[in-house]
Amino acid sequence: MLRRSFFLSYSKLLVAAAVAGAAVGLGGCEQSTAEKSDPPRPVLVATVHYEPESPARSFVGTIRPRIETDMGFRVTGKVDKRLVEVGQVVEAGQPLATLDPVDLKLQAEQAQAELGAATGVVAQAGAAETRARDLRAKGWSTDAQLDQARAAADEARARLKRAERSVELTRNSLSYATLSADTRGVVTATMINPGQVIAAGQPAIRLARLGEKEAVVAIPETLVERAKSGLAKVSLWSEPGKTYTAKLREIAPQADAASRTYLARFSLPDAGDRVVLGMTATLTLTDRDTSRVARLPLSALFSQGEAPSLYVVDDAGKVTLKPVTVKSYGADNVLVTGGVAEGARVVTLGVQKIDPAEKVRIVSSLSF
Repeated sequence: MLRRSFFLSYSKLLVAAAVAGAAVGLGGCEQSTAEKSDPPRPVLVATVHYEPESPARSFVGTIRPRIETDMGFRVTGKVDKRLVEVGQVVEAGQPLATLDPVDLKLQAEQAQAELGAATGVVAQAGAAETRARDLRAKGWSTDAQLDQARAAADEARARLKRAERSVELTRNSLSYATLSADTRGVVTATMINPGQVIAAGQPAIRLARLGEKEAVVAIPETLVERAKSGLAKVSLWSEPGKTYTAKLREIAPQADAASRTYLARFSLPDAGDRVVLGMTATLTLTDRDTSRVARLPLSALFSQGEAPSLYVVDDAGKVTLKPVTVKSYGADNVLVTGGVAEGARVVTLGVQKIDPAEKVRIVSSLSF
């Protein structure tokens, strides 16, 4: 009985040991499976973007007309009517304002009367000259009398010519009483009102021609040379997706005393009626001849005595080491000119610890 009890206890111990061993074996299998199914390594990547080595610079400007003229009357007088308002588009020859024509008409009538008197004097002097010439030919007159009659006739003809010019001038002055537009344009300012007495040449109506428009911007002195030799494009705040080709027409010879910038005017040959005077524009300057580079963090480079390379990550998390062409190194970045495609994602941190055989998981993305 005692022996049977001993064997039962021993059997139970063996069963317990077997169960424990099985449990240990299962634990080892689970641990091995866990080791084989480790999650992909998280990595930080940057998106490759090629751009000009010298970055583009943008400036805010204003659309202005190339030619803006202060028009004025060519004679003195009192303003009778102002026929236009600010913002009104006018055509060539359209009246803008008029002066009171009363005094000008009186001057024209006076000149016409003087012309009539001069015409009578010329006729009388001409007849006297003819008689003096006939008398001298017959010997009934002296040379002095003939010379006197001839001089009087010449003076009368000169006075007639002067009277004729006076009539023309007064007629012109009367026509100057109407201020007309000399070209198609838009009124940007009015400096006169009816009843105002103005002098000849005094600014009355400011007219901007609608032919060629310009973008006026202030350029810092460090970018004056780029403005002269680079490429310029203009976009409007009202149409951000539309760009216009711009060409530097003139730049101020000296900097503004307050802002220390140079006022530059860029002509817009392709600007149509949608480009309205006074609109706000953005002028972008780029170098004409510049290489395209991708600016990446210096930590993204992988090199072990060979050509510098980058780890490129695809959508499946697979990494590929690709050699690249480096143009220059900076304090914390590197300029790459080739070797990786536009839009590729490259690992930027921990490249020395990456195993090309393992997959990675992107946790963040940066654009440079």
